[in-house]
Amino acid sequence: MELIQGLILISSIHLLAAASPGPDFVLVSQQTLSNGKKAGLMCSIGIALGLSIHITYSAFGLATVIANSSSALWTIKILGGGYLIYLGIKGLKAKPANITESTISTPTKYSAKKSIGVGFLCNALNPKAPIYFVSLFTVVLSPGMPVYQIAIYGAWIMVIQFAWFSLLVGILSRPAINLRFKKYGHWIDRFLGGAMVALGIKVIATRTN
Repeated sequence: MELIQGLILISSIHLLAAASPGPDFVLVSQQTLSNGKKAGLMCSIGIALGLSIHITYSAFGLATVIANSSSALWTIKILGGGYLIYLGIKGLKAKPANITESTISTPTKYSAKKSIGVGFLCNALNPKAPIYFVSLFTVVLSPGMPVYQIAIYGAWIMVIQFAWFSLLVGILSRPAINLRFKKYGHWIDRFLGGAMVALGIKVIATRTN
């Protein structure tokens, strides 16, 4: 398959996948609303970097092995679901914050490294990723395809993922929208936390076959 044709095909498929609400979407929303625009962007970078794990093993055919190994997939499901539940419980414990002029104008302190790490782990431990990426790469990969072309495909997928979440962060960090969310921030954190817990339980409970 020609490079441009493959990029167009990958773009159309992955844009739909990236826009679908899931653990990454919930996490970026939570980070942005709780810690601000920079935290949301750092988390988005972490998620994009997490994709590199799935892209690498998919390109080398390991995704098929993982997808067809019940023990390997079960381990990923436990790790990924457990991590989502952990993040969700933290959100459920959110308490109301006093909204004043100082809290509105002063950005919340956060650790860029921690935000990137949280995003990376959320994506890297997603147990649905092996099946999705092996399906995606099956569409465009062919025997004898140059390594540089595979690398371009992988980098482009990461760019799409980061661009989508950057757009989401930009919307949620607008002052008028952000202020409204902050007034009810603890309820939003609890709601998103509950969604995280539900997603984690669903990940663990969903049958691998």
